[in-house]
Amino acid sequence: ASRGTLPHHIAGKEVAAAPTATRLAKIYPATGEQLCTVPVAGKHEIEMAVAAAEEAFGHWAQLTGTQRSLVLSRAATVLREAQPEMARLEVLDTGKPLSEAEADTSAPDAFHWFGSLAASACVQGRHVPLGAAGVGLTRREPLGVCAGIAAWNYPVQGAAWKIAPALACGNAFILKPSPLSPLTSNRLVQLLESAGVPPGLVNVLHGDGSTGQLLVENPRIKKVSLTGSVPTGILIAKAAADTLKHVTLELGGKSPLVIFGDADIDEAVSAAMMANFCTQGEVCSNGTRVLVAKEVHAEFVKRLVLRTRKIRIGDPFADTTNMGALISLPHLLKVQEAIERYKAEGCGVALDLSQPTSLPPAFKGGYFLGPVIFDNVPSSSSLLTEEVFGPVIAIQIFSSEAQAVAMANDTEFGLAGGVFTSDFARAHRVAAALDAGTVWINEYNPAPIELPFGGRKMSGYGKEGGLEAIDAYTQIKSVYCATTPVACSFD
Repeated sequence: ASRGTLPHHIAGKEVAAAPTATRLAKIYPATGEQLCTVPVAGKHEIEMAVAAAEEAFGHWAQLTGTQRSLVLSRAATVLREAQPEMARLEVLDTGKPLSEAEADTSAPDAFHWFGSLAASACVQGRHVPLGAAGVGLTRREPLGVCAGIAAWNYPVQGAAWKIAPALACGNAFILKPSPLSPLTSNRLVQLLESAGVPPGLVNVLHGDGSTGQLLVENPRIKKVSLTGSVPTGILIAKAAADTLKHVTLELGGKSPLVIFGDADIDEAVSAAMMANFCTQGEVCSNGTRVLVAKEVHAEFVKRLVLRTRKIRIGDPFADTTNMGALISLPHLLKVQEAIERYKAEGCGVALDLSQPTSLPPAFKGGYFLGPVIFDNVPSSSSLLTEEVFGPVIAIQIFSSEAQAVAMANDTEFGLAGGVFTSDFARAHRVAAALDAGTVWINEYNPAPIELPFGGRKMSGYGKEGGLEAIDAYTQIKSVYCATTPVACSFD
């Protein structure tokens, strides 16, 4: 990463920040070291990016779906080959372990999947017979210039999940990465352009909330997709209403992981760890409320504590590390304060490793926080309603299936949920009863691009991934083709 100021990427070129632009520090979470500064794009840069995107859209939208498919398939190959490079940048962006970033192939997968659909589902309409009067057709058409406001925890995946379907459907795109994790974005677009994505079709504008606000308010941008917090989602939905933009909101969660008495306990422990400790617990879909059947509660907690003690916190680039640093100092302080507050609220502490004790000297300034397991969490605790976004588990006990479902659904969020049981009928019964956008059975947190992902209630609306994402980046036009003379009632 550069020690200077990151450029924007507009019309295929690196564009230097304006001399008067605000600059934000980009910090490597594992050391606290400043890597570079991040410029805040204003109206001028946004107008440049919109103009470039509109020009590129004019050509891209005229291509056949097969022509777009070929480009996106090449992009998938290029991104897969660049996975090691992108993983290292993502570690500098987020502080997560390199092993975790290297295993995440969601970006090339997204371009492969949507590239395969660009000549079929992304463009196909319907033929509707209308009897002797004529024939109806529907055309699936692109929206135009779309914008994506990405979260900081999965910068490569977050960008690809928005850009790939947008391009497959014939749109152009402007990406605003989080200023906390901006390093991967320019390189991602450079790689796409090296695969044949036309300059200007995908642009990167760095910035903060003010940049996002300007993007949402711009009437020439037809669609905004946000991955972020509930308060930000509400602001964007309100601002987008002024221009009646298409909006997709993938927001926060406080998801339940329900473990029944007949579950494989070791598998359930594995799932609870994956549902809470990946990316240091900074994952929107995490199963942070772990609901355990009374008869297996003690054994589950015992095994979970035993395995959690073995987590290795430290240098994200070290092969042995499997938990890195939180994203920023303010976030670290926020999570630390929350942990103390939960203790004061009467949450039982099964394990508190929040203060790492064996960090190498080079990482003493990093934003590290180890896992915390709260047990027998009282229903009055704010731990059950707040999205902590850190490696903090809340365990509760239930005694019946009906109680488990009621507890699981007792939240304003609806992003995800999980069920562990060996009873096939119960698994599907509970999956149907959970009020969430995604439910995993005997697993937690895999998000294949073939399946749609998105929430309900205060977790947002709209889907990313799957065939459903196509609806988010297209609009339908009905065409009536008459085969009989006009029946005029005024003759």
